[in-house]
Amino acid sequence: MSDPFSGHLSKRERQIMEALYLLRAAAVSDVRRALADPPSYSAVRTTMNILVRKGFLQTSAEGRRYLYSPVVSPEKARKSAVRHLLRTYFDGSVRDAILGLVEAGGEGLTESDYRALSSRIREARKKETRNRRK
Repeated sequence: MSDPFSGHLSKRERQIMEALYLLRAAAVSDVRRALADPPSYSAVRTTMNILVRKGFLQTSAEGRRYLYSPVVSPEKARKSAVRHLLRTYFDGSVRDAILGLVEAGGEGLTESDYRALSSRIREARKKETRNRRK
């Protein structure tokens, strides 16, 4: 599975995945408690089993209960979500996405934030230059 999050997840499936990234491994009842306005226990269990079939979650037995955990690392999921955001809302433009995020930041960026962003941009520029030379 090259990009497991390229397919669309329902709102509830995304909520469950987000809860499991925070909990790392959890039983259905734990996930249900972590959800805002949760559906019934059986609805959460059914959705989690769908996520297992789709390849997003795995199960392991702990005594008499099953624990669910994400198959894909949070980092990989984050990168996939950003790629989806870029394609969907910014026509693939990293520049427009960054400008949009900076403008939407509300409280603004600190001097430390600007330095960190500048540093990352310099690193990306160096990496691109090296890749072009190859």
